Amino acid sequence: MLLINLGTPSAPTPRAVRRYLAQFLSDPRVVELPKLIWQVILRLLILPFRSRASASKYASVWLTEGAPLLVYTEAQTKALKKQLAATEPQLLVEFAMRYGEPSIPQVLAKLKADGVDRLLLVPLYPQYSATTTASAFDAVLAQLQKMRNQPAIRTIKDYADFPPYIAALSAQIQHYWATHGRPDFVRGERLLLSFHGLPKRFVELGDPYYAQCQLTACLLAQALGLTENEFQLTFQSRFGPAAWLTPYTLPTLQKLGAAGCSRVDIFCPGFTADCLETLEEIGIQGRDAFLQAGGSEYHLIPCVNATQPFIDCLVELIMLNLGGWNASSAKPNKTL
Repeated sequence: MLLINLGTPSAPTPRAVRRYLAQFLSDPRVVELPKLIWQVILRLLILPFRSRASASKYASVWLTEGAPLLVYTEAQTKALKKQLAATEPQLLVEFAMRYGEPSIPQVLAKLKADGVDRLLLVPLYPQYSATTTASAFDAVLAQLQKMRNQPAIRTIKDYADFPPYIAALSAQIQHYWATHGRPDFVRGERLLLSFHGLPKRFVELGDPYYAQCQLTACLLAQALGLTENEFQLTFQSRFGPAAWLTPYTLPTLQKLGAAGCSRVDIFCPGFTADCLETLEEIGIQGRDAFLQAGGSEYHLIPCVNATQPFIDCLVELIMLNLGGWNASSAKPNKTL
């Protein structure tokens, strides 16, 4: 199984962040503009300024062990390896990042050298988007084009409504509430479910991401026993002047604070691991927006990370998608 996540700079410095952003924002799946025009804008106007600002944000959430996304993705991989080893010792588990390191080309080269000839791609994006899942698949297929003897591959497109995934999300929120108390929904306190945003144009062109975010949010609310007045779906991380999916998270927090909502709990069901977008954008910027607008109590609920319910979810998802593929054959193949 090859777990694939978005990626992170190697260090919270302007140089490292610039290198990471240059790769990320040069992906035609992410920015659908004419390449030549966009590269001029990117190199001259965006990278020189955004790299320094983003480096400061990364520094504010950087862990002793490294970038949060890398640390938590590695922990997920180790936990998954350990759990599968008990019942499926023939299965191998590795992870790669779409941007940054460990890169997809690096990890695929290692697996090829290890003799792996069956490959299950497991994007750590529960909701499908061409900007994330399809881009990850593109990167793997681009490397396979260079191989004379390719491995057989299977892909997991999405798991937005997979019951063990919804159960893992619900368990994470309920565990947090058991320790910190629940919002008082009768008094108008609220749970926000914040997903990464996407340009509206992408959805209009056929990307199913918006519908899958709505599906996840509704199923999670049902699992928690919430009414439609007790939770709200929002979208964060808008970039550029184009119209993105709404409502936007930060303005929503400001409106709630100004309207007299005393407590907001916020959770990010589309992120399987805490990262810059959850820890800094939601954890710091979101908190400031809500409290400065008049709110008094703000709770960021951590992502599922390497919690046992999410590892159990991954195991079920993987075994379902292997679907007999792992059956013994005439020769001792290795399955990843």
